[in-house]
Amino acid sequence: MIDFFVDFFSYHFLNRALLVGVLVSLCAALLGVSLVLKRYSMIGDGLSHVSFGALSIAVAFHWAPLPVSIPVVMAAAFCLLRLSENSKIKGDAAIALISSSALAIGVIVMSFGSGMNADVYNYMFGSILAVSQSDVWISVSLSVIVLTLYALFYNKIFSVTFDENFARATGTKAALYNMLLAFLTAITIVIGMRLMGALLISSLIIFPALTSMRVCRSFQGVVILSAAIAVVCFFIGLLLSFLFSTPAGASVVVVNLMALVVFTLLGKCLRRAR
Repeated sequence: MIDFFVDFFSYHFLNRALLVGVLVSLCAALLGVSLVLKRYSMIGDGLSHVSFGALSIAVAFHWAPLPVSIPVVMAAAFCLLRLSENSKIKGDAAIALISSSALAIGVIVMSFGSGMNADVYNYMFGSILAVSQSDVWISVSLSVIVLTLYALFYNKIFSVTFDENFARATGTKAALYNMLLAFLTAITIVIGMRLMGALLISSLIIFPALTSMRVCRSFQGVVILSAAIAVVCFFIGLLLSFLFSTPAGASVVVVNLMALVVFTLLGKCLRRAR
């Protein structure tokens, strides 16, 4: 067992993937609780498709992927909120409209550039080899910003999550904090997509929140447990990926699925015991 972990941590690309993955999982889990409760969970899926389109354009023009993707995805988050709140195109329809358009543009750009090859697979499903040292520094910096802003505005995010109308009545600028939530989600999606892929990154937002809600009743309890579950599941998923040579992103999602099943059964047992 010791030899296994020594071998695991001897690979630099695994260390980079572990550091970025843990930070992204933590950010996604914290934001995911509010997104799931506000029924915004699919915004992560929509923004990941937008990020795929932006990354495709960046690769085609030989630009740095992250600096291009971040402003594009943040602009898309703003558009999604505006469409949902002030347009005839509501909620899931707005997400489907923007995400499918961005995904189609990304695939077309990829086909004209590097062609439909392994690059497309890596962007769609993620690759631990795609995380460079520069990506690590950018990801760590952005993750610290996300966690800091979440901690600073935790009470405001809590208020707009549970009762937005009451929050507005008490003077809270709900639209501003909804936008903050969307922007933090956009940053998290961008820094995690190279690792998890466009089709799997939203699972880091949805699964830990749903899993922790099986056993916890308070918002704070759900947030803390969700963060712990996300980090542990990512670590176990990466270990299983290394052990069985399976795709890292898919392995992490399967571990999260297993955790959801276990906690669902545990929640039923606890309710019966009460």
